[in-house]
Amino acid sequence: MTRPLDMLAPLALSAVIIGVWELACRALSVPIYLLPAPSDISVALVSNAPLLFSSAVVTLWAALSALLVSALFAFPLALAAALSPLVERAVRPLAVTLQVTPLVAIAPLVVTWAGLDHPEYATTALAAVVAFFPLFSGALTGLKSADPDLERLFDLYGATPVQRLMRLRVPASAPFVLEGVKVGVGLSVIGAVVAEISAGSGGSQGLAWRIVETTHQLRMAETFAALVALSMLAVILHAVTQYAETQILRKWRGR
Repeated sequence: MTRPLDMLAPLALSAVIIGVWELACRALSVPIYLLPAPSDISVALVSNAPLLFSSAVVTLWAALSALLVSALFAFPLALAAALSPLVERAVRPLAVTLQVTPLVAIAPLVVTWAGLDHPEYATTALAAVVAFFPLFSGALTGLKSADPDLERLFDLYGATPVQRLMRLRVPASAPFVLEGVKVGVGLSVIGAVVAEISAGSGGSQGLAWRIVETTHQLRMAETFAALVALSMLAVILHAVTQYAETQILRKWRGR
């Protein structure tokens, strides 16, 4: 009984919000360029579905590319930091600084360095910056989370550093790494959107550019349609990573 109720509760609340929104727009005669009704957004979503799909593919590619670039840097650095306290003391402050620096502050620099003719490079780079810290932090925490009793057991049997790493620390880090990837996927989408808006160019043609373009032209129904498409993309990515995490951990713990 609990599971169907858990599924119906958010759907019911969403239906109530949409219904109130629709009635308020109709009753108050709110101009469509100010706040479109859900019915207008639905029409725009259907009529612009091919364009929104192609833009979603661009945004998805930028986010996944950024996640891959972040992983190529984050995981080796986390491994080095886990093996050497000196490396950790050197890298962690820089990683934290990179994480807390507002993306919009460095976006103009990255866009300039990438060149206005290649906004997709800036988008990928900025999204990678955002996704870096959760991957690094998750991997580092996981590599240092091995059971102390098992550490002493490995000492007792004279395990080499490579054996300790591959047979103890890497397996122990799996849940933390997967959680970092799950967070990083969401942040990479955010980074791709912010980077595309900051680029100020339609060269990448992602969902963020659709939002900027339609907002400037006061085509608010299409703006909200692009927002809905972006939200759906983020939700699907989160669901896929959540499912993958559950399946991987189930098999991992079974071993």
